[in-house]
Amino acid sequence: MSEHYMVTGATGQLGRKVIANLRQRVPASQITAMVRSTTAKDAFETDGITARIADYHDPDSLDAALDGVTRLLLISSSDFNDRQGQHANVINAAKARGVGLIAYTSVLHASDSPLWLAADHKATEALLADSGVPHTLLRNGWYIENLLMSLPQDLTMGQHFGAARDGRFAAATRQDFAEAAAAALADPSHDGATFELAGDTSFTLTELAQDISVQSGKPVAYVDLPEADFAAALISAGLPPAFAELLAQTDAMAADGALDDQSGDLRRLIGRPTTPLSDAVKAALAA
Repeated sequence: MSEHYMVTGATGQLGRKVIANLRQRVPASQITAMVRSTTAKDAFETDGITARIADYHDPDSLDAALDGVTRLLLISSSDFNDRQGQHANVINAAKARGVGLIAYTSVLHASDSPLWLAADHKATEALLADSGVPHTLLRNGWYIENLLMSLPQDLTMGQHFGAARDGRFAAATRQDFAEAAAAALADPSHDGATFELAGDTSFTLTELAQDISVQSGKPVAYVDLPEADFAAALISAGLPPAFAELLAQTDAMAADGALDDQSGDLRRLIGRPTTPLSDAVKAALAA
């Protein structure tokens, strides 16, 4: 019997890239995207990918969507309203449907990370262990794109704000993480593994600002702020308070090494070096 691959959260920035990479590894006829709207379903099916409508909050929809699925990529929810409960719904439905593998996008060093966002991931990893369903843990590090969200403002103000002091970010691009997810889902030799996924070369926010300066031709300096002040700055820039506080706390924990890692797991899983910071900055400046 041929495998039937499903990617949840398929309309997200990561999910779209995972499906694009997965279809380079397995026949498109064996891939299904889990989406939440008819519009998204139609868009995938126009592109040759089957799609099913389901919602992490709706167990019945998940049960129907997972019919016949053998290998599932559970992309962690971006809805912070009971993420653990949402993930449990997917895991329970997958178990009931006899899914043979769940690959889960967790966070770097989830088992002992001090990051606020790690708590839901650690709890989900425990749910997976308790479920008895074979699983692969994709512990994603920080996306370089997260650090470049403020690029237009950085160029305008000549400053990049943060709260990470001289902490190092072993960040990688969404494309890097998407390739890793596709590789783990498509290749059974990775089943049961835990991957600490991070960029090959770490950098400080001072080094990020210097790279932006060199490539843009505009001086940009890193300005380090206390965590609370950085959160306030993000809120004043229009971010929701909870998200701003999460980003500020993440920066503060990066100062103590929470987002640095030199395992090399990501490079080995995707079979190439991870995207250099300079390449990611170049792409962001050109966008």
